[in-house]
Amino acid sequence: MRIVPKSAAVPVRTELMAASRVEELKKPVSRSRTIRINFNHPSITPERFMDKFVIRGGNPLVGSIRISGAKNAALPAMAAAILTDEPVILENIPDVRDIQTERNLLVSMGADVELGYGRASHRTTISCKDLVNPEAAYELVKTMRASTLVLGPLLARMGRARVSQPGGCAIGARPIDLHIKGLERLGASIQQEHGYIEARAERLRGGHIIFDKITVTGTEDLMMAATLAQGETIMENCAREPEVVDLAALLTKMGAKITGAGTHTIHIQGVDKLHGARHRIIPDRIEAGTFVIAAVLTGGDLSLTNCDPSHLGALIQKLQECGVSITPTSADTMRVTNGHRLVAADVTTEEYPGFATDMQAQFMALATQAEGTSIITENIFENRFMHAQELARMGANIKVEGRRAIVRGRTSLSSAAVQCSDLRASASLVIAALVADGETILDRVYHIDRGYERIEEKLKSVGAQIRRIGEILPKRAAVPSVVA
Repeated sequence: MRIVPKSAAVPVRTELMAASRVEELKKPVSRSRTIRINFNHPSITPERFMDKFVIRGGNPLVGSIRISGAKNAALPAMAAAILTDEPVILENIPDVRDIQTERNLLVSMGADVELGYGRASHRTTISCKDLVNPEAAYELVKTMRASTLVLGPLLARMGRARVSQPGGCAIGARPIDLHIKGLERLGASIQQEHGYIEARAERLRGGHIIFDKITVTGTEDLMMAATLAQGETIMENCAREPEVVDLAALLTKMGAKITGAGTHTIHIQGVDKLHGARHRIIPDRIEAGTFVIAAVLTGGDLSLTNCDPSHLGALIQKLQECGVSITPTSADTMRVTNGHRLVAADVTTEEYPGFATDMQAQFMALATQAEGTSIITENIFENRFMHAQELARMGANIKVEGRRAIVRGRTSLSSAAVQCSDLRASASLVIAALVADGETILDRVYHIDRGYERIEEKLKSVGAQIRRIGEILPKRAAVPSVVA
């Protein structure tokens, strides 16, 4: 399937796509086909905001789950395709909402996006030969926090960019000023107004960038921008996440000259032009970690395939402290079993290779079932304990004190109606529901669709009782007002 703009002249201010087109994009592809999207259509995108999960707890997870590609590696890789006029072929792309948003964003700029089908359904080919609109409009990126990843590539390739301030989960600020300071060090002129960042540069030039704090998207954005800058760029205090290393691997295949990815200091020697490449996205370490904890809590016996245990070092070490058995059976497979009572352990979130903030909510669900008191400290985001009150509704004993959450286990969880507040909070509630007594209803599961590929189907395949439903009751008809 190919997604292309309706015409070469894409308007500067894009609108949401037609409802019929969105549903068309969601259909399985049986053969190659081209879809043309009218971004001027007045219809509102029919997000599945009303979807819910109904989960009956009590079943152990037994069997095997294949881990999808990492969303947080796929998003910058797709943005990297902007840097060249040749096709970039990406494999192991997860089918999640944020990826769909990124595809639509690239199409709005004039890119030709071709989706694979059949056995190649997780392949995406992106051609940015005819980019005409260097803008990331608010209407397209308001639900995705990674929208700033196109800022550097657009500026490097086209000399200008207009990008909406990022949206996404309500878990705290992700300062855009680190991106802006870095691009200004590379010679860009930047203004912020009306919720947009407008950047211009004839050609970026190499510079020395020292990040005030470690930033994953900032490291990725500026690394992409520097590949086409004139001269050498040195970046210090860089993020070391596997997703950064994966992006550097793709850029190197495209002809970039990068050394030091995965360390605190990255050197980039700018080149005049990048070319196309084929690249396979790394497995999703957060999805893998989520299923590990689900297996542990349910007392299951679960094998995870297509994963990379080396990316889960901090989580595996912490779970072993809790009494969990995790055994790598091959380079890309590990087995999780738990026949013992869990013991409490303290966790502090840190940048990689420390304990990932994206696993904090899931670990909190585990801590409710561990013997003793666990203290969870969140150092990355300032507002990432919103799931605590929902877990408390299910019977958990959790007290939040600023950036610390004190969890006293072991407590029996019971079914309740709960609301998902962000992507990883949603995962923690799913995990808790798997061990709760009765049927738990999770509302606003569109959050989990942003980063987990058909999570309900994967869980069901290993024994979970989980079902996705729409509105339980139809909406009431409006009552006409009575005029006296």
